[in-house]
Amino acid sequence: MSDAIRHECGLAYIRLLKPLAYYHRKYGTAFYGLNKLYLLMEKQHNRGQDGAGIATVKLNVEPGHQFMHRLRVSGGGAIAKIFQNIQQEVGELEKNYPEIRNYPGLLKGYVKYMGEILLGHLRYGTQGRNDVEFCHPFFKPNINPNRNLTMAGNFNLVNTDELFAMLDKHPTTTVRESDLGAMIETVHYYLCLADETNPQNLNLEGVLKQATSHFDGGYVCSGLVGNGDSFVMRDANGIRPAFYYKNDDFVIAASERPAIMTAFNVPQEEVHEIKPGHAIITRANGTFSHVQILPERELKACSFERIYFSRGGDADIYRERMQLGRNLADKVLQAVDGKLKHTIVSFIPNTAETAFYGLIKGLEDYLKEIKIERITKGNLSEEEIRELIHRRVRIEKIAIKDVKMRTFITEDASRNEMVQHVYDITYGTVERDVDTLVVIDDSIVRGTTLRESIIKMLDRLGPRRIIIVSSAPQIRFPDCYGIDMSRMGEFIAFQAAVQLLVDRGMEQVLGDTLQNIKDAEANGTLKEQNFVKAIYDPFTPEEISKKIADMLRPADVAAQVDVIYQSIEGLYDACPGNKGDWYFTGNYPTPGGNAVANRAFMNYMEKKEGRGY
Repeated sequence: MSDAIRHECGLAYIRLLKPLAYYHRKYGTAFYGLNKLYLLMEKQHNRGQDGAGIATVKLNVEPGHQFMHRLRVSGGGAIAKIFQNIQQEVGELEKNYPEIRNYPGLLKGYVKYMGEILLGHLRYGTQGRNDVEFCHPFFKPNINPNRNLTMAGNFNLVNTDELFAMLDKHPTTTVRESDLGAMIETVHYYLCLADETNPQNLNLEGVLKQATSHFDGGYVCSGLVGNGDSFVMRDANGIRPAFYYKNDDFVIAASERPAIMTAFNVPQEEVHEIKPGHAIITRANGTFSHVQILPERELKACSFERIYFSRGGDADIYRERMQLGRNLADKVLQAVDGKLKHTIVSFIPNTAETAFYGLIKGLEDYLKEIKIERITKGNLSEEEIRELIHRRVRIEKIAIKDVKMRTFITEDASRNEMVQHVYDITYGTVERDVDTLVVIDDSIVRGTTLRESIIKMLDRLGPRRIIIVSSAPQIRFPDCYGIDMSRMGEFIAFQAAVQLLVDRGMEQVLGDTLQNIKDAEANGTLKEQNFVKAIYDPFTPEEISKKIADMLRPADVAAQVDVIYQSIEGLYDACPGNKGDWYFTGNYPTPGGNAVANRAFMNYMEKKEGRGY
């Protein structure tokens, strides 16, 4: 993705079902759980760059000894720092007890983060803050084991203020500004009620049913209770992804399926998706269940997971990204009038590469049909047949990402100067003033990097025309379920629609929309309708794409610039199981989404900073 955006976090959960001595005998190390937790987190490192944290629970601990521990680190390299901290602790211990690795029971007693239940979290700071206090897991301590709770998750809730008001809580600023703060307070409230009712047999399923019935958002959350019970739960629309694997030795859960497959060397068919509205619960005695907590609603799994966020090593995601590219072939052919001889196709590294291969396959299919048609018609010389058979879609690696540059782009004042050099180009690949460059990106959010860097860079090669292709549809609306795309004015599609309204003397649509939102806010119906759709209604997607192209083309660029977007139908065709499309269509899966879109537009019109939730 050329526009860097901050997105959802990652989760890793391990429940060891046997004593630590068992893993020492079978796998050669009592650190089996911690080693696998490290692997699960590193294999999902793409989901969190701003911090990380772990929590562990020890089972069957003697009274008076701490059974729940937590460690969090903010900033880059957080995963490594966490596990280096653990290794340093073990190293100090081995100085005094050289043979202690052979005694798992002693290790468990002395090493804080050794336990049978392990939770890891990778954080993207969607609040824009990297303070360690915002890193998961959060912790609610209590002298009673049943009331100890630590939680982490991959989510955004859009009704945190309502939750705090319901609980009559007045938390610190840090907790109030965190979705997890509202979530853990709600779960803990019902946890304490359940403990009062039946302290000997905690009804965790009932706790989750009561607590999550109040949540509005997309989430996967995990919690560890001090009595040894634990859970991983997914929202009722299945917005955020979660997968699990179970055998006789352990229960595993993670945000991405390939992480489990790689870390535990298991085939895809044995890794299962946690169903929407369901939770996997493992009791202190090791009993496992996959139970329904909330009534399932319409499946609205996040399509951005498939387009960009999840690693492409998942077999289904790989095929879907290929199909996203293939579905754009007809639009590209139409744009170049079928003239592939003077068309060079490339991609913006690195995540658009798979969609690029799909686009190439679609173009090659067209070229094959042309060859068959011309050869079967006859009247071609041997030389013409030979030239036709050897004709290929022209592929070049035009853009090369200079990853080192990212670390230097820090100050707003110098950003425009520096961003031009994030990508390098391959010179000598384009016939000047003749060739058309078709370059695919996985999505276009703000268009900043395209305008300030990529289009200028491509223009240095001297193409007659530059066509930017997005494997995703136009991003028109804010996201509030885990991705930091919440300010209306930042979306290039929104900017284009507003400019079209101005160009055509239709500014009144902006005023009418704002008034409708204010009226809805006054009468308490802000969640019932997404009024921002009215901004886009007067225009076709093609009209908005043309305006986007005009806005992205710098004045000093000589080449003609065009933009092609994926259609909504093409998205559904490629990702049939992940139709969460609210950022494209404005059709939010929960009522809170409408309120977020409406507030985001109101903030834009009133020139207010901050998110819409």
